[in-house]
Amino acid sequence: MRRILFALLLLSLGFAASAKMVHRAVEWTDGGTRFHSVLVYDDAVATKRPGLVMVPNWYGVNDQAIAKAGMIAGSQYVILLTDMYGKDVRPTSNDQAKAAVQPLYGDRTLMRRRVNLALAQLKAQAGSAPLDTGKLGAIGFCFGGSAVLDLARSGADVAAVVSFHGALDAGKAAQPDHFKARVLAINGADDNGTMPAADAFMDEMRASSADWQFVVLGNAVHCFTEVGENSPGCKYDARAAARSYRMMHDWLGAAFAGKP
Repeated sequence: MRRILFALLLLSLGFAASAKMVHRAVEWTDGGTRFHSVLVYDDAVATKRPGLVMVPNWYGVNDQAIAKAGMIAGSQYVILLTDMYGKDVRPTSNDQAKAAVQPLYGDRTLMRRRVNLALAQLKAQAGSAPLDTGKLGAIGFCFGGSAVLDLARSGADVAAVVSFHGALDAGKAAQPDHFKARVLAINGADDNGTMPAADAFMDEMRASSADWQFVVLGNAVHCFTEVGENSPGCKYDARAAARSYRMMHDWLGAAFAGKP
């Protein structure tokens, strides 16, 4: 019995040593606005790994988003959890979040500028984080999904982007040959907020040079990856979340490896 307990103790200590997540502030200024993002990675692993710009839902950078970034990063990625609003804007209600996103949905040039600045800031962390700058991508959730799709539309030099329950409309049309990233969009079949734009999104992708895939998850509504959400049109779905994360890892892995 003592041997078993000792072995369990060693295992627990080993797990604690391996789960050394770094949360480091990364700040920059643009147009007079100061942005406060968070770099997230496992410092117990020295191996360089792919980097991801992660744009959270419309609540922006908060404790829940940081925890989600850590869960996704694990020992596989270095993630820059990206502030799209400015450090003084931290919504705590749906009304505040709606007010925060409206300027960016209303000015897609501004949205694309800010998400590209985040990508540049991620690249700049290579000297102080285990980041492989030859393997860069972006992921986003809800509003963040829209942002990373716009990153791809801007022609950013990233291997792949993955949008989870993001708005699909282009807002500002991209040049058909602008896409360098492989584009994966995953939406719930019963998402009444995003799915009306599905046909237009697919037409946009068909007309583009992108390697793209659009996945519709049955029985899922908006917010299916957002733990704790439980309203009729915005509900966490553990099964849909797990499936979408598996797709994300496969999509990113193939893109970083240069495989079909």
